[in-house]
Amino acid sequence: MTDDSQRTTIKPGQRVYDDDGTELGVIRGLTETGFQVRLGESVDHLDLETDPGHEFGEGYLMWRCDECGEMGDLEDGYPEECPNCGTPKRNLYAWLED
Repeated sequence: MTDDSQRTTIKPGQRVYDDDGTELGVIRGLTETGFQVRLGESVDHLDLETDPGHEFGEGYLMWRCDECGEMGDLEDGYPEECPNCGTPKRNLYAWLED
């Protein structure tokens, strides 16, 4: 791994590749320490903005608290703190809900 001082913006739904350029999967959610990847699934098969129930396997993007598990709609962005437990915004991450 190289020491790269540039910042890279990542977001759910984005493809992830290894150093050789092989696609590993699609970012499913962001956490305090990194991100979760859905392995072996192309972004073409992942619909982040639809209501579940229209077709099997679709979901929608929400925020989730890593302290209490509370979830909310990401349409208006992250809240400044979890409305359930009050943990700061930095402890909230994107989550794909089925």
